[in-house]
Amino acid sequence: MIVKNILFLFTSMVFSCAIMAQQKTIPNDTLIVTNHKVTINNKTIPYKASTGTQPVWDEKGEIIAALHHTYYERTDVKSNQERPLLISFNGGPGSASVWMHLAYTGPRILKIDDEGYPVQPYGVKENPYSILDVADIVYVNPVNTGYSRSVSTGDVEVDTSKFFGVNADILYLAEWINTFVSRHNRWRSPKYLIGESYGTTRVSGLALALQNRQWMYLNGVILVSPTGLGIERDGAVEAANRLPYFAAAAWHHKVLQPELQAKDLDVILPEVEKYAINDLLPALAKGGFLNEVKRREVASKMAYYSGLSEQSILRNNLDVPVSFFWKDLLREKGFTVGRLDSRYLGIDKKEAGTSPDYNSELTSWLHSFTPAINYYLREELNFITDIKYNMFGPVHPWDRSGNNTGENLRQAMAQNPYLKVLIQSGYYDGATSYFDAKYTMWQLDPSGKMKDRLQFEGYRSGHMMYLRQEDLKAANDHIREFISNSLTEGKPAKY
Repeated sequence: MIVKNILFLFTSMVFSCAIMAQQKTIPNDTLIVTNHKVTINNKTIPYKASTGTQPVWDEKGEIIAALHHTYYERTDVKSNQERPLLISFNGGPGSASVWMHLAYTGPRILKIDDEGYPVQPYGVKENPYSILDVADIVYVNPVNTGYSRSVSTGDVEVDTSKFFGVNADILYLAEWINTFVSRHNRWRSPKYLIGESYGTTRVSGLALALQNRQWMYLNGVILVSPTGLGIERDGAVEAANRLPYFAAAAWHHKVLQPELQAKDLDVILPEVEKYAINDLLPALAKGGFLNEVKRREVASKMAYYSGLSEQSILRNNLDVPVSFFWKDLLREKGFTVGRLDSRYLGIDKKEAGTSPDYNSELTSWLHSFTPAINYYLREELNFITDIKYNMFGPVHPWDRSGNNTGENLRQAMAQNPYLKVLIQSGYYDGATSYFDAKYTMWQLDPSGKMKDRLQFEGYRSGHMMYLRQEDLKAANDHIREFISNSLTEGKPAKY
């Protein structure tokens, strides 16, 4: 229940709010604070929400961008010295922070059904599983996402290369985080980064940049539906790694052979993973020199585990593209399956073809997220502006060169004995598959000396596994446990 006591700290905030509503500009540096309560695990948690903009400065001290963010702090604690701080990013790379903000860790979540589908009237409700009981959270929108924008100086055009690239993104966000932590007196707090999708590339690079450039050491990094982090898995590895995801999606849609369909998913997936690594990968590595008997044997086994026909697999030379899988799995039933979450169904103009017409899951999500974030920021947090909230903003061309973020994370872990990593993936995610996430984890530390600090958790949903209520609870509980297990009060940082 929101406390109807809106706190405007300064008269200038009221004035700036009116200006924002009249012009398509946004202040570079402003903050609006409101007080609220939420019930988490049957306990009432009072908190304040601070939402506004904080500048990004260049090397000359000129403001070059203003990042919109929302910061939640529990208010019934005497001191935040020992209270963890979670800094949250989404991906894209042009995506706003709305997804995890209004559906995962925050105190308010979307009004959706238990499986994650939109319902009307749109809006938000209390999140009974939010981690606000154990950590304060700030949701950050990088440049051109959400309400965040670059700022031109006089007649000088904005240099987007300062923002739009793997390493540029990490560099300016590390500086921004330093300023945020200083402004809010959080230097003594245990600190965590969480990123989803491309956000995992972002936070993996930030782990080392914060450590080596800002001298800010973390207790944990949480990777939700991670990307490859610059770790190579091309060719036969990439093709073989798809099969466990194929099996999960096919099992969900009940198109596997009866004897396999009768097994639980937790039984099937280890079996398919073992086949993918031990049998399929060596076979694919032989390419066109694989003998015909073995080729047909592999096609038969792939069909058994994927729900596709042997003929479709052979026509793709055993290397089945994921886009073809989304189109072909339920072709005879007249549906496509979603890319980011293959539980979702789509309808194409033609049943023929090699890929779906659209991403059925994303259109479903935008149904509920877009009205909710626009309503929530304006009417509940009182941040009023005529600037458009960019669910996906213009950030291209994005410089993807020099992506060493997986190695950055490994270095940060090696240098910081406190640093632990949690990986969370949905089994039905066809864009950043759970088995690719496992493979990335295996390759992250080739020495194996830090594997006890790497943890993987899987869920029976997709890219945003928290949209399914059962997984929302489980995934937040896993973060709670991860934070608890990575707090190191009184323990020296040494090997």
